[in-house]
Amino acid sequence: MAGPDLSVSPVSAAIGGRCPRCGQGALFRQILNLRERCTACGLDYEFIDTGDGPAVFVIFILGFLMMGSALYVEFTFEPPVWVHIVAWGLLTPLVALVLLRVIKGALIGQQFKHKAEEGRLSGD
Repeated sequence: MAGPDLSVSPVSAAIGGRCPRCGQGALFRQILNLRERCTACGLDYEFIDTGDGPAVFVIFILGFLMMGSALYVEFTFEPPVWVHIVAWGLLTPLVALVLLRVIKGALIGQQFKHKAEEGRLSGD
């Protein structure tokens, strides 16, 4: 197995949804489902375990962005309630999907870069 290509930035690979090793193959199928392996370099994505990390980051970031924006719009423009319902009801899930994809890709890139894996006891 080839070592990591140091020219591939985990951040640029995450933003593009690309393989953390080669930066070419797609990391996701559809929106958030991981592929089994890279279509370009063949890296097996079995090592990936982001757990709930991306969701936690997205909850905090999204809460700050959406609440801050909703309060700004309310106090600046004073729109009717239906505008808030439509605007934030559509914008929140869309921003959440984009953030989840990027943050999940970033955590996968960091996990690959630092060779993070499940801990094992030395006697095993």
